Amino acid sequence: MPWRWRRGHLPLPLRLLLLPFLFSLLFFLVVQSNRLAIIHRRHHSRSSSPLVNPPPLRPFQPESGLPSHDVHQRFCLYAASAGGRRQPGSPVSAHTSKKQRSMALMRELPRSARSRRFSERAADFFTGHQCRDRFFMVWLAPLRGFGRRELFAVESVFHSHPNACLLIASVTIDSGAGALLLKPFVDRGFRVRALAPDFTYLLSATPAAIWFRRLQRGEIDPGDISLGQNLSNLLRHALLYKYGGAYVDTDVIVLRSFTALRNAIGAQAVDAGTQNWTRLNNAVMVFDREHPLLYDFMKEFARSFDGRKWGHNGPYLVSRVATRVAGRAGYNFSVLPPAAFYPVGWIKIEKLFTRPQDRNQSRLASENLDWIQRRSYAVHLWNRKSSGFKVEEGSVISRLMAACCVLCNFSASAAKAA
Repeated sequence: MPWRWRRGHLPLPLRLLLLPFLFSLLFFLVVQSNRLAIIHRRHHSRSSSPLVNPPPLRPFQPESGLPSHDVHQRFCLYAASAGGRRQPGSPVSAHTSKKQRSMALMRELPRSARSRRFSERAADFFTGHQCRDRFFMVWLAPLRGFGRRELFAVESVFHSHPNACLLIASVTIDSGAGALLLKPFVDRGFRVRALAPDFTYLLSATPAAIWFRRLQRGEIDPGDISLGQNLSNLLRHALLYKYGGAYVDTDVIVLRSFTALRNAIGAQAVDAGTQNWTRLNNAVMVFDREHPLLYDFMKEFARSFDGRKWGHNGPYLVSRVATRVAGRAGYNFSVLPPAAFYPVGWIKIEKLFTRPQDRNQSRLASENLDWIQRRSYAVHLWNRKSSGFKVEEGSVISRLMAACCVLCNFSASAAKAA
């Protein structure tokens, strides 16, 4: 019999034909919903609100086992402080063997005649000057990447520590072209020198010596994360362990003297309820020579190295070790609140680079600037996030740069070009 159409109903054959389409559409919507949920969870697991519109200040509680009069009690912190480093995502071909990857990356750090003399050259540098403070930086990257912002980090060290000695461990800056970069500082009497590092010497008598030899033989899989980045984490600990002093990343603006700091590392994030730190960061550290915590950092690096997990060999490593040894006899160190070195997390660091657009924004910028200058020893700029940001005139960062420069004409042009 012929099909009869009823108002509001489709014929049975058409309904049967539409069923597969409806099921496919439903499956697509479920998959997309799950993907969005995963992205949302990942975003919020890596970050939380930085120091913008903070809650009331409360005293930072000392680590267990540390005397209550330690220097970190002189700070206050924002309970909502947080931050992190963005995963760069520099994959290595899956068709390349771990030995090929390791050997190819190791060729970026050759042991040259200069690096073999690292011990002698470092001794000459430190003993040849009356260094009131020792600072270290690490640059395991091409020279062209060491730009005006990195040079301003050098400036800020000398603004707060005019009698310091700054040693930059770098193969590429320890060159004729690198010497020209540092010449404006040397010409003004500042003590700065780049030396190609000798990993064999610096890691000798440490738990990481055997690990590094295995890396040289191609027995360690470097993973997807830059080997230079991971070796930078190891090298900073080795330098402080061998010589003692302060380490700062090249994307850190030093605001005031570190003289009062001793055996200190900074918290990057804290629990909003308990005020206890939840993650440390090794972008800024101050330690005595042969401090046991540094030894344990290198031991953990060699034991648990993983080149495929972002932050595993850096901030997460120092957090694991500090948690493990907190309160033990012989481990006398302070954990400074986020305000000390990481007053603003990486997610909203852009706000410090932008120029205020109205009177209200200008007032907030002045309040943020005043808070940072009163509470912080340094500001981490999270260069992986902010390297593409322009330093706009009148922004918080431009005002901090103006306050911390020693080559001020150069710094002004650097801020405009950044």
